[in-house]
Amino acid sequence: MTTEEIEALLDGAEETDRLEFKGAMNWNKNQLVKDILAMANVQDGGRIVIGVEDETFRREGVSEEQAGTYKIDDMRDQIAPYADPKVIFKTHSATDRNGLRYVVIDVSPFEDQPVICKRDGSDVQAGTIYFRSQAQKPQSARVSNATDMREIVDRAVVGAMRRQQKLGFTVSAGKTYDYDQELGGL
Repeated sequence: MTTEEIEALLDGAEETDRLEFKGAMNWNKNQLVKDILAMANVQDGGRIVIGVEDETFRREGVSEEQAGTYKIDDMRDQIAPYADPKVIFKTHSATDRNGLRYVVIDVSPFEDQPVICKRDGSDVQAGTIYFRSQAQKPQSARVSNATDMREIVDRAVVGAMRRQQKLGFTVSAGKTYDYDQELGGL
């Protein structure tokens, strides 16, 4: 990630459904698992920027030692037990124009099934879908209303249709099969 890209995220810093800020800290699955699961259920995924104070959006950066704790293989191994299906994410390190370093966790959206938490943790509950709603204060939380749940389900249906098309299945708007005729009026 370039300086220009991190500056674009930090300029006018404001959390959204696709952008979360966390203060400087070492990698800690317990503090980040809910955000990672929630970002995976957002339309285009999202980013978690480590090194920006959460409430004030003050740039503080992370130390080299803190940045060194964000080892992608360890992170994936620690998040995997909480996510069904798996969450795809990667990390970037970037430096702003003032020389402060940040870690960015870039979470991809689910492909065809929403990510469900499959294990209880310190801040997550098994069987829960976490989400970041556009209609509410930006936060990672359990799905709490029908509108958000419908958005997730609609995206899952579209994703499943795309997967079927990749496998060679097609949906035709032509004549439908008459099962009643086959059953002969049973």
